[in-house]
Order: sequence, then C-alpha cells, then structure tokens
Amino acid sequence: MMNASVDDAHFSADWLARRECLDARSRSRCITGLAADWLAARPGVHRLVDLGAGSGSNLRFLAPRLPGPQRWRLVDHDGELLARARRTRQLDAHGERVAVSLERRNLAPVDDALLDDADLVVASALCDLVSRSWAEGLVDGCAARGQGLLITLTVDGDWAFLDASGERVDSDEDIAVRALVQAHQRRDKGLGPALGGQAPAVLAERLEAAGYRVTSVYSPWFVPRGERATLAVAEALVAGWYAAALEQSPPEGIWLARWHAGRRAQLAAGELGLTVGHRDLFATPGTGATA
Repeated sequence: MMNASVDDAHFSADWLARRECLDARSRSRCITGLAADWLAARPGVHRLVDLGAGSGSNLRFLAPRLPGPQRWRLVDHDGELLARARRTRQLDAHGERVAVSLERRNLAPVDDALLDDADLVVASALCDLVSRSWAEGLVDGCAARGQGLLITLTVDGDWAFLDASGERVDSDEDIAVRALVQAHQRRDKGLGPALGGQAPAVLAERLEAAGYRVTSVYSPWFVPRGERATLAVAEALVAGWYAAALEQSPPEGIWLARWHAGRRAQLAAGELGLTVGHRDLFATPGTGATA
C-alpha cells in the first residue's frame, strides 16, 4: 500500500478484500471510542489523513463510528487501489456524507504535504512495514502539529495455531517458522529496514517521549477452527509464512514444504484455528500513558 515493493509482496486488491471482515471484527472498539470522543470535543470539521489507505477499508470502518462533519484525505502510492476507494460513499455517525479526497504519492518523505491539514492521522496494517526513522519522523511531525494518531492492526510478531479449546499449538517446527518469519518481517519493505513486531513498542515509546498520552490495546486476529468464511484468509496466511520462511532460509526448503502442506491440510479439515497478534494505538497530545 505504501510503494511498489510492499504492494507487490503483500497487498493485492483480492487480499485486502479478504481480510477486511477479519480486520473489522478484530479492531478495538475501545480505541475507536476514544478517538470518537476526542474528535467530538473539537469544534468544526474533523480532518483525517489515512496513510497507506489502499482501497479504503479504514475509511469504511471508522467513518460511521466517528462524529461529523468529516473530511478525509486518503494517501497511497497505488492508483488502482485508490480507484476502488473512490467508489466508497460513506456516512458519518450522524448520517451525513463524508467528504473524501484521494492523493497518489509515496509515504516518504514524511513532510508537510503528507501531514498538513489534519487533526487526526490514521493508518491500519502499516507501521510494522516501516523503518524506525520513518516512524520517528511520523511522530515528530504529528507532535509539531498537535495531531492525534490512531494506528490500528499493527503486527506484533506473534502468531500461533489453535486447538479445539483455543489453546496454542506450538510444535518445534512452528517455533522455527515463526522465528524465520519474524526475521523476514524486518526486511526493507521500501522505507528502510522494517520494524516488524517491534513496531507497537517503538511507536508507543516515541509517542510518550514526545509528550503524548498513549493507549495501546491488543487486537489479535482470531480464526476459529472450521470457520469456512475465513478459511481462505487462514490458508493465505500460512502460504505467506511459508514463502517468507523459505525466502529467509532457502536451504530449509524440504521441511518447510512439509510443514506448509501439513498445517494447510489441518486448517482445511477444521482441525486447527489460528491467531495473529496485532495492537491498536490511540495517542493524543498530553502526558502519561495507559495500556
């Protein structure tokens, strides 16, 4: 969603459509409510900029849950995804039409043109893909403008298969694959070496140092075993983990292929579910932090 390399690797329109329902049910209603209350206390039009907006899923989730009037600017490098977002006609929590503009550009540099004219900066499923320097630039830029931030569905690096009782199933191979995937997540995705699972902590620490009040809430994906509606997402995740692990360590391809085939078969048979760790974060200018 940020640039060609990231989009080609992860963010096809089909994948974004598949994950949107799972994203929506996983997001923290508490965090959304805090953002709604903060905006409601501010007079006038509520201006939001959505970084890495893709096809507009963040807009579709947030707009009806936030007070109006709202004016959104959706920023993404991918013109095809923004064209899909253009078809979104959204109402705010008061039933009024939301104003939306589209901007096709890369997310670097974090400059005036990217952040200006916004009260609240939002992003979803983005910040684990960016570098520490990019994240620091974002926080510093927002702090200089007194902007709030609503950063949701940031990967924390953890994932696991689940048995019938919802308990983790961690075989030695699962643990080895997870370590390879975590290492792969820290590769450069177009904005420098990515934060991967470190992103939630790095963002919270930088925001607190900049004088923000930060609330961070666990918001994992949870796919119960045998849930047919999310099976395609689960299979795509396992395929993605396999591909990342293989790219990270090609000599281990034989056992990785065996692991992939076995876990995929267990998902399809309804023997296993899975969970993927994320965190949602809301930050406002001020002091202190909650978790």
